[in-house]
Amino acid sequence: MEKRKMLTGNYAAAHGARLARVEVVPVYPITPQTHIMEKMAAFVESGELDAEFVPVESEHSAMAVAIAAQATGARTFTASSAQGLVYMHENLFVASGLRLPVVMAMVNRTIGPPTTICPDLGDSLDQRDTGWIQIYTESAQEAHDMIIQAYRVGEDERVLLPVGICFEGMIISHYMEPVEILDQEKVDLFLPPYRPEHVILDPDRPMSVHQLVLDDSYYTEYRYQQQVAMEAAKGVIREVDEVFGEAFGRRYGGLISTEMMEDAEVALLTLGSMASTARAVVNQLRKDEGIPIGLVKLRVFRPFPDAELRESLSNLKAVAVLERDVSIGAGGAVYLELAHCLRKRHDSPLLTNYIIGLGGRDVTFEEIKDIALNLFEERDAEVMTNPIRWYQVRGL
Repeated sequence: MEKRKMLTGNYAAAHGARLARVEVVPVYPITPQTHIMEKMAAFVESGELDAEFVPVESEHSAMAVAIAAQATGARTFTASSAQGLVYMHENLFVASGLRLPVVMAMVNRTIGPPTTICPDLGDSLDQRDTGWIQIYTESAQEAHDMIIQAYRVGEDERVLLPVGICFEGMIISHYMEPVEILDQEKVDLFLPPYRPEHVILDPDRPMSVHQLVLDDSYYTEYRYQQQVAMEAAKGVIREVDEVFGEAFGRRYGGLISTEMMEDAEVALLTLGSMASTARAVVNQLRKDEGIPIGLVKLRVFRPFPDAELRESLSNLKAVAVLERDVSIGAGGAVYLELAHCLRKRHDSPLLTNYIIGLGGRDVTFEEIKDIALNLFEERDAEVMTNPIRWYQVRGL
């Protein structure tokens, strides 16, 4: 039966991987994800998990081992952060290109210099073109549950893509929350053993892998197949969320979740841990000040939920995108994708982008409330002046 414990986000994710009965765990430590792999080592040592724990010399090698293990038909799990995730970058393309449903906890941390162990989401968002599904969580419980869901999504024959479960270092990885650890028997019913139809590496059926292709090859068709699979993942994510809800009593909304959007004139859109504070702000402004404001929580960044966002944001006057990341020279990655998604629509809302919380800087209730009130005041403007706004910059 389910157990409730006080767990960090890292330990909650590790319990999720244990319950998924992963078989190979390649590991290279980097703060703030190291405790995930320490816990996985403890599970293997105690006999709670029957898996190969494989220490390697680098993050690049960790993903190489994950690719090789998954290619033999073994369910694999690893984790990384920041520079480690960047060091894996080359092999992230390989995992996706070979259609291997590896699951990785991407524990967000800034990429230096300057160096800090605190988060923004730039390390995972920088991997958005590698062909990995990316799911962003706001709590330890959600991280625990989504590790389990990730295997069912990625291993679906309509998808067969790797999945990154992203959560902020320190804010989620190291703080403790009450977490319901799911029951193993129920998880086994929800997530059957990995049985790939096409195991790549088989001594009884030798073949070459990762071949050289030339200009008149099927490279375009391979990439198109990845795109089709990524689009198919949208439906699979929704389906898995529904089945998970039936089995365990919790649903997360699929690609996005919305609150108080039915009669909203303006909305906050965010992802990760900031959604919790934004939710409290929206509730307070509704209750105490009667402001018709709603919240959209972006749960899945890849595949980007274009249709869901267009439907949720249509008929709004203005939307503020709050994100803990920046694409230097442009704006936040979420804002840029959203602007592209809503382009040339007559009913598109005015968009503003708030770059906030970089380097783990606390994002307070009062700060988000200030943004929300400002958004409401600007809702009837013809155009949004200075749409990309750096918030919390000292000295300005």
